[in-house]
Amino acid sequence: MFLSSKSLEKLRILINEDTEYRTGPQLVRLFNSFGFNDTYGQGFPSRWAYTDDKLEAINGSPQLGRCIKELFNPANFIERLEDLDTYIAGFNKYIAFDKWKVVRNGANIDFKRLDKIEVQEPLKPTQTTTENQFLRREFSNVSVQKIGLEGMVSEVIEGRIKEIERCYSSEAYLSVIIIAGSTLEGILLGLANQYPRHFNTAKSSPKDKSGKVYELSKWSLSAFIDVAYELGLVQHDIQRFSHTLRDFRNYIHPHQQMSVGFNPREDTAKICLHVLKAAIQEIGENISKVKV
Repeated sequence: MFLSSKSLEKLRILINEDTEYRTGPQLVRLFNSFGFNDTYGQGFPSRWAYTDDKLEAINGSPQLGRCIKELFNPANFIERLEDLDTYIAGFNKYIAFDKWKVVRNGANIDFKRLDKIEVQEPLKPTQTTTENQFLRREFSNVSVQKIGLEGMVSEVIEGRIKEIERCYSSEAYLSVIIIAGSTLEGILLGLANQYPRHFNTAKSSPKDKSGKVYELSKWSLSAFIDVAYELGLVQHDIQRFSHTLRDFRNYIHPHQQMSVGFNPREDTAKICLHVLKAAIQEIGENISKVKV
């Protein structure tokens, strides 16, 4: 099996964060099981760079198939098979362009070679209309104070929003994306720290192989978004576009941005700014649901 760079990028995100947060030592153990002999210590590269290098090394070999099967092993998703199927479906959208498909048959993970590229997406006009409707929403009375974050966090968030708006006006679109993503993550982490029981007991909370929920500090932005949606803090459109913000934010690393030729445009930055403002507004309106 040989996958494109875009598919490998998605696979790296699934390994490093989405299916579970894997630390450096955990990544070393994972890839050593596929024939490597690495050690974790001083000078270890970033997690994303290490995983990218290892996936590139095994791409086109049987070890890549072993890696994918281990990632999607149903034994790692006991009582979370719905999550597993969601991860597989998302990955299949990428590898469909490589003419591959992952298929789960009960407890077995298999691969299907496709004769042609299979893409099942809504019609483009529907997507465009939905996006335009979202961008037409007005957020003139966005109040961070309504969320009720502890300490000086609200003031810091408000300061960031003003800075994001200045960046947007100055056409510093990459800065808009990066700051908006970290700000949304900060808001959700602050809420999770205030209401740990609600976040930790949510069905979509990220868990390790034993089913234990990760410490909040190890949650990814993706996990925070899904749990916020499950708790009723944000609606489906915010969940959807928040994941778009999450994907764009991955280009915070210059090497990653360069490798895919990502150059954010005005509409990209506008979506991210709207996501942040919409999330703040909806969380402020729905926070009483968590307080119950």
